[in-house]
Amino acid sequence: MRVKMTFSYDGSYFFGSQSQKSGVKTVMNVLMDIFSSLGISSKIEASGRTDRGVHALRQVISLDLPSYWDDLEKLKKHLNHKALPHIFFEKIEIVKEDFHARYSAKRRQYRYIISTAMPNVYMTNYVLYTKSFDLKKISDAVGCFEGIHDFSFFMKSDRDVTQAIREIYKVRFYRYKNFYIFTFEANGFVRSQIRMMVAFLLQIGQKALSLENLEDQLKLKYKYSSALVEPNGLYLSRIWY
Repeated sequence: MRVKMTFSYDGSYFFGSQSQKSGVKTVMNVLMDIFSSLGISSKIEASGRTDRGVHALRQVISLDLPSYWDDLEKLKKHLNHKALPHIFFEKIEIVKEDFHARYSAKRRQYRYIISTAMPNVYMTNYVLYTKSFDLKKISDAVGCFEGIHDFSFFMKSDRDVTQAIREIYKVRFYRYKNFYIFTFEANGFVRSQIRMMVAFLLQIGQKALSLENLEDQLKLKYKYSSALVEPNGLYLSRIWY
């Protein structure tokens, strides 16, 4: 039986999501150990990978369950007993045999949360604290990322990526209470793309770079910055199928 599992995790407790050598605490390594303890040994397919320290609100995996796990609510209860407090399974649902968590995805959304307030030690794993910036300058610049672009100058090197053309459908930047939030929706993202885009936007807001610099880098004319913001404020927030 093929299933789709939707779950969340606190990325500050993991060395990224992707499977690594035995003994490294990644999300996939922990999940494989949990599934194995429940007699589930099929391949786990994730919607995508997240860097060390990046969180997920609705990560998705697909896999095949052995026939004796026909009670999905019971399975979810067992999984959460073993996965909490840093991983929580929200939903398990039966899907078609050709469903694939990564290749069936149509759109992905990430959020990045920022604050210019005095740091709170209980939130530093979940929010980026930064110096103040010009809100209007960032608001005027975020829309440049919408559309189809070659993001070769907004990614870390990745031998698994053959081309960096992606379409960003929507970018928002807004204030919510004492926080500033970026949201990015796209058909996909290249490695560390969002962290590099947010870093560039913050530099515009702090007047270290300009809107014209951003336009040139997007057009691959000149690479002004390859800086990355810290991963702690970044969340995989939604995936559409």
